Amino acid sequence: MSESPTAASPYEVLGVSPSATDDELRRAYRRLLRHTHPDVGGDAASFHAVQIAWERIGSPGSRADYDRRRYPESTAEPVRTAYASGTGRSPATQAGPRARMYGHPGGEARQRYLDLLREWVGRGRAIDDPYEPALIRSAPREIRHCLAKALAEESTAQLVSGLGIGFTAWHDVVAGTHQAKVDHVVLGPAGLFAVLSEDWGGAVQLRRGELVGEALGPDDRPIEEVEGAVRALAKSLRIRFTAVLIVLPDDALTEPLAVPGRGRRPTVITLPRSRLIGVLRSGLPGMDRGSFEKVFEVRSRLQDGIRFTSD
Repeated sequence: MSESPTAASPYEVLGVSPSATDDELRRAYRRLLRHTHPDVGGDAASFHAVQIAWERIGSPGSRADYDRRRYPESTAEPVRTAYASGTGRSPATQAGPRARMYGHPGGEARQRYLDLLREWVGRGRAIDDPYEPALIRSAPREIRHCLAKALAEESTAQLVSGLGIGFTAWHDVVAGTHQAKVDHVVLGPAGLFAVLSEDWGGAVQLRRGELVGEALGPDDRPIEEVEGAVRALAKSLRIRFTAVLIVLPDDALTEPLAVPGRGRRPTVITLPRSRLIGVLRSGLPGMDRGSFEKVFEVRSRLQDGIRFTSD
């Protein structure tokens, strides 16, 4: 069970309020255990989620420990990152040679989170701490997803910044129109990559060239949408991307999922975050790594033509 803001909490999995009594919690667990058990036609994934939820809050001790970590009394900052404070990078990446970085990773998603949160709480009502864990957990999923996406983009940017001076990255890039964007554009010796950072709070799989999963809605088309944004950006800048990478938390998938490129359409690879740096450094099997002169030429074109969502 993920700790993502988008993921269901143990209380949500069991269908009870955080204020439920131990007896109510136990009854909910036993009922769901019967309904989700594979031997009676239930879903194995749901059955496993119920078991994990019970492990986390089933006993008074484990429940108290979970509540302290998830709903602390203080206004601690468990979901903030260096980008939230405006430094643009984490302490771990501030020392040593870093990639050239432009734009504000996660900026648009974080601003949308704050705007939607204020609208949901009510105009005119003060929010002492918009990152207070109990407030985040009580917000609708759409709002939590905005924060989860911001954190995902910031995490990707932190990884990219540590690649070194041979890499350049642009973040929150306008893709043709202000209605679409590319989260990250990363240029290095292995090629030019368009990167989408996401966290839907659940596992995904590839079906008929598109990502599906319980956390995705029936009308969600993440691969189709990112392909459209990348195509618009490539056309406006007169460039060609080596590949499109969709980066997810490691617990969302175990192995990369690839949709082969067709014609001028680049390959789309969905991969765990822990695999990202290897692909950016080494590229894809059988791929032309290009030359220093080509990288320099493409960098100049990108630097001159890229616009940011914050402009």
